[in-house]
Amino acid sequence: MHDSAILEKIKLNNKTAMITGASRGLGRRFSSVLSNMGANVVLAARNKDKLLETQEIIKQSNGECYIVDMDVNSEDSINNAFNKAEKKYGEVSILINNAGIAISKSSLKTSIEDWDSVMNTNLRGVFACSKVFANRLVAKQKAGKIVNISSIAAEIVLGEYLSSYCASKAAVSHLTRTLAFEYAKYNIQVNAIAPGYILTDLNKNFFDTKEGKKMIETIPQKRLGKPEELDGALLLLCSELGSFMTGSVIRVDGGHVIA
Repeated sequence: MHDSAILEKIKLNNKTAMITGASRGLGRRFSSVLSNMGANVVLAARNKDKLLETQEIIKQSNGECYIVDMDVNSEDSINNAFNKAEKKYGEVSILINNAGIAISKSSLKTSIEDWDSVMNTNLRGVFACSKVFANRLVAKQKAGKIVNISSIAAEIVLGEYLSSYCASKAAVSHLTRTLAFEYAKYNIQVNAIAPGYILTDLNKNFFDTKEGKKMIETIPQKRLGKPEELDGALLLLCSELGSFMTGSVIRVDGGHVIA
């Protein structure tokens, strides 16, 4: 295949992608990357001020984007967000389930409310957004792609205080496989990316500490990942380059899990 043919397959012109948790961190990066590849990007989250920051970054690159308010814990909110997105751009054919939280506490000190908060955002939210998205595509007999953001926490224990987070991400990885099996007959692909330790503004201070540096030493490549090092996996799963992939969970972790 010639380079030009590969480039054509990776382009997302005339596609519309919705990214949950687009207000900061990896969600902001994913939004910018998909916009740069030609997609109309729908930025979904509850923090409008932060969404406006993401929108400004995309507009500076001449990208096309639109903000919608979304609470992934509310099916009504999700439906309203999709209604607004479709009114603006037409059919949404790519969904990035990125919204997620972590509460770092010993399981002995984790309240049921803490547990429910993590599970509702990280797992129930992924299910609810996927369900709404898939139902709309099935009704129109249209193809689509879902990319869930899991974590290496689905496979290994990340310290003593992340039981709810690890459990939620393990469930996301398996939900990815079960939905992929169910949705294959509708030509809806469901895959996931499982990042390892990726440097962001939210964790930079921690990884500058003695404990943080010690954790970095456990990674075979002896460094943190950069947000842009997730671009390849994202574009593979969102574009026609990944047309024969479904039910896959792609680790991007510097070899952390195999260590």
